[in-house]
This record gives sequence, C-alpha cells and structure tokens, in this order.
Amino acid sequence: MYVDGAVGFDPSGVVESARRAETTGYDGVWTAETSHDPFLPLVLAAEHTTRIQLGTGIAVAFARNPMNLAMVANDLQTMSEGRFMLGLGSQIKPHIEKRFSMPWSQPAARMRELILAMRAIWASWADGSRLAFRGEFYRHTLMNPMFDPGPNPYGNPKVFLAAVGQHMTEVAGEVADGMLVHGFTTERYLREVTLPALGRGMEAGGKTRADLQLSYPGMVVTGTTDEEWERARNAVRAQLAFYGSTPAYRPVLELHGWGDLQTELNTLSKRGAWAEMADLIDDDMLQAFAVVAELDAIPGAVLARFGDIVDRFSFYAPYDLDPEQWAAVVAGFKR
Repeated sequence: MYVDGAVGFDPSGVVESARRAETTGYDGVWTAETSHDPFLPLVLAAEHTTRIQLGTGIAVAFARNPMNLAMVANDLQTMSEGRFMLGLGSQIKPHIEKRFSMPWSQPAARMRELILAMRAIWASWADGSRLAFRGEFYRHTLMNPMFDPGPNPYGNPKVFLAAVGQHMTEVAGEVADGMLVHGFTTERYLREVTLPALGRGMEAGGKTRADLQLSYPGMVVTGTTDEEWERARNAVRAQLAFYGSTPAYRPVLELHGWGDLQTELNTLSKRGAWAEMADLIDDDMLQAFAVVAELDAIPGAVLARFGDIVDRFSFYAPYDLDPEQWAAVVAGFKR
C-alpha cells in the first residue's frame, strides 16, 4: 500500500510541504482544486523533489476541455520526470454551470468521452498519427506541428477518476488507470457498491484489478491528549455532516440505514445550522466513516480495514496534526 500526503492549499508553502513529505517518507502528495489552482503548485513540487509522486486530487474536469488537460498533464509529466498523476473529478452541476459557466449533461458519459479524447490527443503526439476524435461531447480534429509537443519521454501520466455513484465508478474502471475514492465512503460501501461497479467497468475495458490503483482518503480520528481527541472528533463530525447534506452522497448513508439523516442535514445546511448538523453524527457513524485509533495503532487499523482492497491510502484529517508525530505514523506503515 502506498501512503500519500498533501501539499496544502496555500501555494506559498508548497516547496516546504513537498520537501517535508518526501523526507517523511510519503509515496505521493496530492493537491486539490478549492481556492487555488491544482496544477501550479505541482510545478514547484516537481522542481524541489526527486522521488515522490505528484497528483491532482482533484482537478475539475468539466471546467476544462480534453486539449488543455492533455497539454498541462503532458507538461507536468515531463517536468516531474514521470511522477505526475492526473486526478480528475466532475464536481456538481451548480458549480459547473454557475461557477465555471460550462455545460453540464450526462456526467458519466461526458467524463468517459473526455478521458478517451485526452488519450487520443496523447496518442497523436506519441506516434504522429492524425488526430481524429469525434464524439458526442468533444471533437478534436486539428493538430499541426507547431502545437504538437511530440512523444513524452516518460509516457502518459496515470489518470485517476474520482467517483461515488456507480455509473462514474464504472467509467473509472473502464477508461482510467485509477480511482479516487471519496472521503465520504465507508468500508462497507467500498466493498459492497464501489468494487462491484469498478469490476463491471474493468470488464468493459478489458482490464484486471492489477491494471488499476484504488486510492482512498481515509478519515482519521486520533490524538495524544483529551483536548486533541475532542478536537479531532468534532472536526471529523463536522466534515461528515457537511458531506452528508449533499444529495449525491445519500446512497452511502442509505446503505447503512441512515438515509433520512441526509434530508435532515440538507435542511439544516440551508439554514446555516452547521453546529447542529455536526451534533447529528453519532459514534456509530463516526466509527463507520473514520479510523478512530491511537497514533501508533493507525497503520494496523488501516491495514486491517483496507489492506486487501486499497492500493493508495491518504490521511483525511480536517484538523491540525503535529508533523513529527505524523511522521511516526507513516514510518509505521513502512515497517
């Protein structure tokens, strides 16, 4: 199992974060597209590291098109000397239409075509073949020498696709090299819903499980003092309540018999009652979604839950952690 970290949201701290992650022993780091661009920090990270893998987790696919995604991913693959991982996600309809002013329709089918179009562009650069991609959503039929970077000496970057619903998960299995599991995913949902859907996609794409990496950002509750434990529990409860209010994530709750909670959380979210929402996340839910363990027990607890199904694990801890203490946790995985 690869153990991944993050470089944070502030571009000004990327160099230090990436170097520290590499020194600590992480196998990879991910950026996220929230209040900053997800690609630019990885240019700095690539320049100031030598071993660690670098990925976007995620970049919003539908805010872009296959050509500019193909170009930026190809450049980062070159700059990082083959260490780049292109993690894509769909986001949700209001953000695509109202924040990015881009079209939204049939997200799973559109994502499948976007990735296939991007691969067609890479193929035309690799072997000089004519670019002739014609799909329902994207059309790429022009590529002349001035805009062709030629073959990438490190090959194409791995493409990871974020998914929760079964249709998008099937797309990940069919056309991606890996899947980014959403943090609002329980072990049970992963085993009973995600893996079967992923299997159907892999069958359609003629793949085996060895052809695809499953990356899981697991929520963790830990601490060394009563105060730290309380802060961690409260932070994770608040994060779970936020995600649980989203209709798209209701199937995860329904699997456990908690579907009505999604309606209640959604109603409270529209009133801005965030504190009340967090109070609705009880201990059973906390245990289902998060690894709750002492620092030195985290590696064993993670491997016991996910060691047979997850290829990459990253820590989803929405609270401050002592870097030195966390370095010991990473070392525990290596042992």
